[in-house]
Amino acid sequence: MGRVGISSRIWNLTRPWTAAEEDQARLHAYHTERVLARTPELAQVAELAAAHHERCDGSGYHRGLRGDRLTIGARVLAAADTYRTLVEDRPHRPGLPAARAWQRLEADVRAGLLDADAVAAVLAAADGSARRRPSGAAGLTARQLEVLRLVAHGLSNREIARRLGVSPRTVDRHVSDVYQRIGVSSRAAAAMFTIEHGLAGPVRASGSSESGQEAESR
Repeated sequence: MGRVGISSRIWNLTRPWTAAEEDQARLHAYHTERVLARTPELAQVAELAAAHHERCDGSGYHRGLRGDRLTIGARVLAAADTYRTLVEDRPHRPGLPAARAWQRLEADVRAGLLDADAVAAVLAAADGSARRRPSGAAGLTARQLEVLRLVAHGLSNREIARRLGVSPRTVDRHVSDVYQRIGVSSRAAAAMFTIEHGLAGPVRASGSSESGQEAESR
């Protein structure tokens, strides 16, 4: 939707964008959120719609959110948008065959850009069959995996917050998201999942050099 706020000259270019042109094009995510936020019936989906170019490693736009701040819906939307962008013809290049697009998305998972489970769901929907989830630690971000391990080692949310230098509310959000992603509803079940999937590795000692502000932003 926010594309209407960008000059059609940018979208119709038959050559790769310059850095300045790419910066202009990236504003469409911001415009999408602004348009939807001003419409009462659509305001509740404004933030989600604007997240379609966010990436799990924080390299996306327009907010540069990291994976632990992206909802599952945002991760699926990012994967779906990436797939459609790859397979559709654009003025400066033809669309890729589906198989090539799958390879690109799976490479993005390995690079930490896209969520493994989200990509698997999108590819399954695209070809109408169940596909193996691309490799990854249960589709969790590095921070979510760290929280899962601490839960499995018996730490409370407050203890995890002190260990990681973040607020208890942030840990609550991480734990809730991890439970939803791995399909459990208790700490005991989370610990069992960790053991069964070989994820119960060593946990980072307290007193890490990572500052609380840096950790909070992840």
